[in-house]
Amino acid sequence: MIRFWAIILILFLLSLGLRFWSLGQFNTLVFDEIYYAKFANNYLTQTPFFNSHPPLTEYLIALGIWLGSWFPVSPEIMNDLTGSWRSTISYRWLNALTGSFFPLILGAIAYQLTRRFSYTIVVIFIASLDGLFLVESRYALNNIYLVTFGLLGHLLFLLFVNHQRKIYLTLSGIFLGASAAIKWNGLGFLLGIYLIIFIVYLSPRLNHLFNPKNLGVFEKIKLIQPSLLIFNLLVIPIFTYSILWLPYLLLNPEYSWWEIHQKIWSFHQSIGDSSDVHPYCSKWYSWLIMARPIAYFYETQNTPSGTIVYDVHAMGNPILWWLATGSILIFSLFIIVILYQRKYNVYFSLLFFILINYLANLLPWILVTRCTFLYHYMSAYSFSLLGIGLIIEQCLMSELIFNRRLGIIFLLLITFAFIYWLPIYLGLPLSPREFDLRMLPNWI
Repeated sequence: MIRFWAIILILFLLSLGLRFWSLGQFNTLVFDEIYYAKFANNYLTQTPFFNSHPPLTEYLIALGIWLGSWFPVSPEIMNDLTGSWRSTISYRWLNALTGSFFPLILGAIAYQLTRRFSYTIVVIFIASLDGLFLVESRYALNNIYLVTFGLLGHLLFLLFVNHQRKIYLTLSGIFLGASAAIKWNGLGFLLGIYLIIFIVYLSPRLNHLFNPKNLGVFEKIKLIQPSLLIFNLLVIPIFTYSILWLPYLLLNPEYSWWEIHQKIWSFHQSIGDSSDVHPYCSKWYSWLIMARPIAYFYETQNTPSGTIVYDVHAMGNPILWWLATGSILIFSLFIIVILYQRKYNVYFSLLFFILINYLANLLPWILVTRCTFLYHYMSAYSFSLLGIGLIIEQCLMSELIFNRRLGIIFLLLITFAFIYWLPIYLGLPLSPREFDLRMLPNWI
């Protein structure tokens, strides 16, 4: 047990250190910081503005700026690009801290699903070595909050199912509502829980498809009063989402709650879907192979020893990404075979949980006609990490030496890939050749 917690602590410190390392190195606004950091500062200066997303991200960044203003910083990382004289760290540090907990939250979900320390550690380890979550945590952006709150909602839901304490279910509803208050696609986390509850409740009528006794942890859902689920997973999220709009509406009294939602909807409907809109637009199906990552920052400097490239790409760990997608394809085949043969096993509930939530966060994007980006895949991708984590853990725990070696090879490949692409995640100096060697043609 002590060894388990020691490993958890080491991995958390690794995650924390990577996110805070040289956090203020680019004294500018990176990518969408031109919106979120500026909008956050508007709350502190009481400047009205229009926001095309729900407001919770800006509240959090504004809190970070306000707290950060109490600490001395070097003048070299100060600028007035937000509309006030601020340090880059002040509008980034809370994102970095929040993102540091992502591997732990995902690992806690793995533990609640299986009660296995080995699976928990593997999931935390691989989640600590993903590049996209690292990049998103190091800048004043909104996606790390969306995924963190959504996964916290799932973790608390599982805690409620396992321990039957109502406070967990209420907190789950609050965090799920908060995820939607970051961006509307945060509703995918709530949709995943709805689908699981719906299928579990219908399972007696679908005996030719499901055996309720093999839904594992979810068989306990049947013991929950429907009114309790409706209140905590419908009323509470709606109330949380709605109440979080109040500071924005007070700052912008010309809009009503309904009017601002109409305005946001119209704004997103007006955005096209082509390279003319943005050079890094990507279709939902391209996310599965990470066909089009996003350049958040690119700068070259001429020095006596040659040209130096500073680049920050919002991209995942390629090996981990492709393995995670492969795990989803494998699990889909397993589910089909299990349902066809009606030979359920102990892994059915886990595969069921992963696949349902993955699809709930991915498939709605089929209906979206506006320009979309790779970071919109982060919610679904989180559940695919649970998938590849399970495969690796099963390999490592296997009695067959070939399987154990395969699991070790997977972990080594993921680790080496993370180290190789780390300069792209952290914006470390590279020569043009070193940069080109890390970029596939469609990534630039």
